Amino acid sequence: SDVFGSDICTCRPYLTHAIEEAIKTAQRGGAGLVIYYRKEGRSLGEVTKYLVYNTRKRQEGGDSAENYFNCTEQVAGVQDTRFQALMPDPLHFLGVTKIHNFISMSDMKYNAIVSTGIKIVNRVEIPKELVPDDAQVEITAKVFHGYNAGEAYQGIDKEELKKCKGREYNYEASDGGSDKEEGPVPKMSDSNIVEEHA
Repeated sequence: SDVFGSDICTCRPYLTHAIEEAIKTAQRGGAGLVIYYRKEGRSLGEVTKYLVYNTRKRQEGGDSAENYFNCTEQVAGVQDTRFQALMPDPLHFLGVTKIHNFISMSDMKYNAIVSTGIKIVNRVEIPKELVPDDAQVEITAKVFHGYNAGEAYQGIDKEELKKCKGREYNYEASDGGSDKEEGPVPKMSDSNIVEEHA
């Protein structure tokens, strides 16, 4: 989402929030630092991530928090291939020994950093208003499965997971703006359909 503008994931809002907070810290006389790791789509690659997005939007019943991780596993065979053990290295190269405000919901990143001796004082949650409506599917699924998104997202249970759905798309060709009702979600075999906001 940070490069192509997709609004069904939280990458761009988290990156934007981190940059804003780093700038604010620097303006107060501190050191604001953003480290960007190229591990797109859980390190499965950009093409696989697009296939996962397409699967999420085209599955029966539409995009849902309940099936968020299943779609990745269905397309890639695994949920996540990221390996975070080396992730703290750039922080050590830069001489970082303490992070006052850590902006990430990933416990894997948090654990990798603190296990190498860098202290994290505060985990900063992303403000709810920065997360696009359609990205609520991702953040709800991640929090339900143990990610840390802060107080704003506490209390997500199975009922909340089941009712969190993404917006539906009308994949049928436009007829010039008539008031035609949306058709059914296409089957996976419909090869002429491309997601609008990838």
